[in-house]
Amino acid sequence: MMLRLEFYVEEASAEAALIYLVPAILEGHDFEFEIYVFEGKPALLRKLPQRLKAYQHSQDENWRIIVLTDRDDEDCHEIKQKLEAMAHESGLITKSRNPANFRMVNRIAVEELEAWFFGDIEAIMTAYPGVPETLNRQVGYRDPDAIRGGTWEKLERVLIKHHPGGLEKIRAAEEISQHMRPERNQSRSFQVFRDALIGLFK
Repeated sequence: MMLRLEFYVEEASAEAALIYLVPAILEGHDFEFEIYVFEGKPALLRKLPQRLKAYQHSQDENWRIIVLTDRDDEDCHEIKQKLEAMAHESGLITKSRNPANFRMVNRIAVEELEAWFFGDIEAIMTAYPGVPETLNRQVGYRDPDAIRGGTWEKLERVLIKHHPGGLEKIRAAEEISQHMRPERNQSRSFQVFRDALIGLFK
């Protein structure tokens, strides 16, 4: 039975990464997927309730919705509660409410999506030769989800020779994610996302 996965993300760089990461995570499973991109988190949170209502009367059970947002400087639990409330108001059961029978999964990329890239230094090194292999052992980079000063800014600093005009987020997402191996990623938020996707087929 083929499962259809529909991802809702807040920016194009997340789409660029998921195009490579979803097939890598779900290798061997029977699925198809589509990604819907919004112009930032406010737009996603504003438009998502109406989008979710369109699923209310679907007779097809072979689909799942996955919403992925950055935390940025907000409280993870508050964002999760907002998304859970939207699902509930739309009549959709989330994994948090019923792990055995759900249609929607909400996941937060702690801090920013770039934390996932720092979780796989080997992928960054492959995409951008010259990045030091000791990067993840340096102070401030050991925990991808706890990098201070913004992971976007830190990635820009690491890749300055390759992105001299400033970090091109979509290009970086494409070039790094195609080399990422889900099983070795050290980002806890990525691991939770990865395991949630794999769990859809259990």
